[in-house]
Amino acid sequence: MMNEAATPLGLRVRLLAEAPQTSAAQVVPATTVGDYADEATVLAFADHVDAVTFDHEHVPTALLARLEAAGTPVRPGPAALEFAQDKAAMRARLSAMGIPCPAWRVVSTPDALADFATDVGWPVIAKTSRGGYDGKGVWKVTGPDGVEEPFTALTHALGPTERHTDADGPAPDVVILAEEFVPFTRELSVLVARRPGGQAVVYPVTETVQRDGICHETTTPAPGLSPERAAGIEALGLRIAEELGVVGILAVELMERPTGEVVVNELAMRPHNTGHWSIEGAVTSQFENHVRAVADLPLGSTALRAPSAVMTNVLGGTNPDLVGSLSCVLADPDVRVHLYGKGVKPGRKVGHVTVLDADVEGARRRARAAAAVLEGERA
Repeated sequence: MMNEAATPLGLRVRLLAEAPQTSAAQVVPATTVGDYADEATVLAFADHVDAVTFDHEHVPTALLARLEAAGTPVRPGPAALEFAQDKAAMRARLSAMGIPCPAWRVVSTPDALADFATDVGWPVIAKTSRGGYDGKGVWKVTGPDGVEEPFTALTHALGPTERHTDADGPAPDVVILAEEFVPFTRELSVLVARRPGGQAVVYPVTETVQRDGICHETTTPAPGLSPERAAGIEALGLRIAEELGVVGILAVELMERPTGEVVVNELAMRPHNTGHWSIEGAVTSQFENHVRAVADLPLGSTALRAPSAVMTNVLGGTNPDLVGSLSCVLADPDVRVHLYGKGVKPGRKVGHVTVLDADVEGARRRARAAAAVLEGERA
């Protein structure tokens, strides 16, 4: 999708892919297959590009610093990307900025996790500080009997010699972050695009629905959000992007408390699933604005093209033939389909559909129906 946005601007994309059949490798002719964590591979790849950006946050920041030192612009840079890679670092930085976050604490033992829960109340959320996504590396701990599980999983993931057990010792790459359980009324997301010089634009606030830790559906603009509250959330996103020095897209995922207050849940510094609606729903998609920012070009309008845009993810189900289902789905002329070229596996994101409509509930109904057909739930 980034490649599709770059092509009309005359910008050529080169791709470093982990495998020859990844989604991007299927559409980017100039593809190198290699390990994004291997220094020699990345440095050699960077010799052929004017700037480097990402579709995930897992490239080691030390390696990105090497690229910057060698003269290759990295956008976002490693100093900013650290706060998307490391949830503990993110919490510390946002808290220092006065940004509303859940109560949190880095805990090094099961007893420390239990102590945190005693302070804030059960249940609590435990997360690995690095590496988790789509619900992986996250545990809802409901009582003292569950405090061992996150540390057991961390030990298995890292190996026993890498487990951190000394609270006064140096912090390891991965720790357990404890957070209060927020009984949110809904989840929201706001996306910001920012250029190196500081120009920034913000997209309308989106309501998101998660299932089993995976984004299922988004509605933009978020229903029932007053103009004043929407403006406040947009200002929050712009402030975070500015203070962290983000270049490209920043997605700020939020939880709305019953009081209406929002707290930051996660940060992502790349085009994000909660912004896929913008391909059809905004004057300038998140992918085009990300590419413009990386190339240091003026940013485009984020205005809506319709009163509402609903995006529903297509998750792998019982239908192995997505293309064979298109005739049924496209019988609704307003449904826009994006298939990712991935093999169908249960729960895997294999595409998404978007519907623009003045009637929010009508858009949801049509988008859900189209996704259900592609997933094999409807004929």
